[in-house]
Amino acid sequence: IVAGDDRPAAIAALRAALDETSICGIETNLAYLRAIAGSELFASGKVATTALKDFAFQPRSVEVLSPGAQTSLQDLPGRLHLWHVGVPPSGPMDARSFARANALVGNPETAPALELTVNGPTLRFHADATVALAGAAMPMSLDGVPVPHDAGFAVKAGQVLAIGANAGPGQRAYLAVGGGFEAPEVLGSRAAFALGLFGGHATGTLKAGDTLHLAAADQCPLLPAALPDDAPLLTHDWHIGVVYGPHGAPDFFQDADIEDLFAATYEVHFNSARTGVRLIGPTPRWARTDGGEAGLHPSNLHDNPYAVGAIDFTGDMPIILGPDGPSLGGFVCPAVIARDEQWKMGQMKPGDRVRFHPLARPADPVAGPVVQRVPEASSPILARRTDGPVQVVYRRQGDDNLLVEFGDMRLDIALRLRAHLLSQAVSDAKLPGLIDITPGIRSLQLHYDGTRLTRMRLLGLLDEIERALPAAEDVVVPSRIVHLPLSWDDPDAQLAMRKYQDLVRPNAPWCPSNIEFIRRINGLADEAAVKSVVFDASYLVLGLGDVYLGAPVATPVDPRHRLVTTKYNPARTWTPENAVGIGGAYMCIYGMEGPGGYQLFGRTIQMWNTWRPTPEFRPGTPWLLRFFDQVRFFPVSHAELTEARAAFPHGAYPVRIEETRFSYADYAADLARDAGEITAFKTRQQAAFEAERARWKAEGLDSFTADDGVFAGGEGEIPEGCFGVCATVPG
Repeated sequence: IVAGDDRPAAIAALRAALDETSICGIETNLAYLRAIAGSELFASGKVATTALKDFAFQPRSVEVLSPGAQTSLQDLPGRLHLWHVGVPPSGPMDARSFARANALVGNPETAPALELTVNGPTLRFHADATVALAGAAMPMSLDGVPVPHDAGFAVKAGQVLAIGANAGPGQRAYLAVGGGFEAPEVLGSRAAFALGLFGGHATGTLKAGDTLHLAAADQCPLLPAALPDDAPLLTHDWHIGVVYGPHGAPDFFQDADIEDLFAATYEVHFNSARTGVRLIGPTPRWARTDGGEAGLHPSNLHDNPYAVGAIDFTGDMPIILGPDGPSLGGFVCPAVIARDEQWKMGQMKPGDRVRFHPLARPADPVAGPVVQRVPEASSPILARRTDGPVQVVYRRQGDDNLLVEFGDMRLDIALRLRAHLLSQAVSDAKLPGLIDITPGIRSLQLHYDGTRLTRMRLLGLLDEIERALPAAEDVVVPSRIVHLPLSWDDPDAQLAMRKYQDLVRPNAPWCPSNIEFIRRINGLADEAAVKSVVFDASYLVLGLGDVYLGAPVATPVDPRHRLVTTKYNPARTWTPENAVGIGGAYMCIYGMEGPGGYQLFGRTIQMWNTWRPTPEFRPGTPWLLRFFDQVRFFPVSHAELTEARAAFPHGAYPVRIEETRFSYADYAADLARDAGEITAFKTRQQAAFEAERARWKAEGLDSFTADDGVFAGGEGEIPEGCFGVCATVPG
């Protein structure tokens, strides 16, 4: 309701109010009301009850009749600057085809467009538009008449565009319209992150009945001249250039493992998605027998930041991390797909064959005589410094990332503090071209734009800054004690365990009960002892985003509370949101539903709140925890947790938070005081750890071979003269 001094003033106020109103997601009549309020009919006041019967309204929209297998709205470059809290960039999985589709209709390559996977949608256009499809050659028809792939064409209002299944090579296609699709920005991008339930259209993939909005007609570009005939070549046999590192031989792999990586032909597993492309290939021999405090499997390491396109060995299975993949994790990555080759991730389909080829990179000279160069071809290590208080290793991580590691491969809070100090100093330096700074347990990743910041300059600056850092003994950081409810052995955590045992690995040593496995591998007397340790511990948050969306990776301040486990091998395919578990010596609260590998013992409240600022979730920072917070659990029942989870995102469940600080000097004094008990605890724990490993070997559980992943494939054939009907309700 608006008011004005006279009718024209009131109408102007109404039009302004409608123009300033934005409602996204489910379709409303907002555009219709704007059209009415802007009409001469309404301005004149000559309105009768039948006036709208003949009112001409043509929305600039597209109606989704059938959504296709998985269709989402994406943009370029996606969601940046939030890698440190577990927000992936999303965006198109094949950026080259995405950019080409936009170019075919005259858009900038960044304009929002649709990503189509396996088969496309059926769309009714309610406005004239210029359209193009690039990428996999999915067949298209406009009102039943075939239209060309990889070329712009006109669609008239009322026409129906039907896009079918791709029968040839390639997995994804991209549909662009002149001017682009409209969608709200969420955390700086319109790209859909369907697992996180934000971005894109209505927070995920398209559904039948959705309505997409087109840019205003005056924003639509003219159809460009024909593009060069340089569309990406799609195949079933992929040759992919990679950059060796960050992890390699002899630290993590044997030389023969790296030779296998670059000589073997891998097969794409059917269980692949935007989070990652699983591969079937040779099992590494490994250079280590285990990951120590990071876990029982030799692929385990202390959590470090990942790069998009990294070949991540989760246990013995390699997974190429996609644009919706995790930012932080505890597995080794021997190579990263080169920047110009990453588009191929989006076009690999189940059953395709893949070969990796190492690409040489210029051996930039490094400023500063004390940074030792490592020969380019022999190691993923770019440089190392050994003359300071802490050894520093600089590892190559693809074309756009640099991984800095501190000290030995062990859990040492002093090393995490050093990474924190370097992160702060680099952030304060405001280096042009620096995109993300993401800390791990004993590492720091710098994601940079190589056209604005060269690797040579970055290495030199890092060495200069690192030399000036204070000793850990002098460091005091802000901290908060955050008290969280925990439903012990929650039914949803139990469900995840059962699904894994039934569907993935029935004889896994951690089945049927993860809590029993935690007890056994740590040498504790009974489940009550495990429970006592968990509720007595104060977990220091060392990283955010493992796994996703502000999920903490934390370790007990008191080493006597540091339960150690191995991670699942292979990983779980499903974990409930906010399940709590242990992997290596670390506790994690899962930020969202998805895969995982930590041993579960319960569930808590949300770590992330996309939509509503509350006292715990500040505007612009929808994550609950901060680096160096201390998490303490208190017990609640499943029913009490259910009520808390319903209330917390709305600000109706207060969380007790105490401001404090974390002093390394005080922490070191506590370690010295309790050294005897800490040693006794670790000795008992190590004995149980070794006994568990011996049991695995004796029972043949020390290795696991996944199924061959052969994809039976095929869809039910539709008889001639018939058409498929989209079922929006499964079952």
